[in-house]
Parts: sequence; C-alpha cells; structure tokens
Amino acid sequence: QVQLVESGGGLVQAGGSLRLSCAASGRTFNNYAMGWFRQAPGKEREFVAAISGSGTTTYYTASVKGRFTISRDNAKNTVYLQMNSLKPDDTAVYYCALDLRLSAQAMAASYGMDYWGKGTLVTVSS
Repeated sequence: QVQLVESGGGLVQAGGSLRLSCAASGRTFNNYAMGWFRQAPGKEREFVAAISGSGTTTYYTASVKGRFTISRDNAKNTVYLQMNSLKPDDTAVYYCALDLRLSAQAMAASYGMDYWGKGTLVTVSS
C-alpha cells in the first residue's frame, strides 16, 4: 500500500552537508508521522529523526540535534533530512519509515515501522 524511496546519499567530507529525500506513494501521505533511521556497519539500526503528519512537531536523537533538520512537503509527498556538519560517525545507510499508527514521538522509541524504504548510503570521510 505504501512505497518509500530514499535518495540523496553519497560521499561527503567531514563538515559537509547532504540533503536526503524520501518520496512516498501508494497511500495517503499527509496524515502520518514519518521518520529517518540509520544503520552503520556492525551496529543496530537507530532512530535519527521523526516528524508529525502536519510537520509541526519534530524529534531528534541527541547526537544529531543542532546538525540535522527533518522537514516535509506534503504536496510533494516527500520528507527530507538536511544534514549539516557531518561527522564520520554519521556514516550509515539511512532509511525512511512510515507508520500508520505511531506518533512522531513514539517513532523515536520504536523500530517496528509499518513501511521502510530500501535505504541510501551516506559516507562521511575525515
């Protein structure tokens, strides 16, 4: 019912910036919270950021606060993750996710999302 496609990953030097996009299709988009998660090599998938359906409320994991910004354009069915001041520790595959029931706040504490994209790789070099 829902398909999520991430884009915008790539190789960037430490201190640089990238903007990830997640395009959604197949179901009504506006009413659902969406989030970004990431998984680094040898580590578990972790929460990065989430945004409410309206775009008025956002949540971030502590390690990215002040550096990353999640936003959405419901007219384009797209969620973004602007990543600034990137660090080598940010290197990971980044996944977007949508859940039909969870609030943005709840997404920060749960990894059982209803729909996942296939991920986009972000590599930050020193």
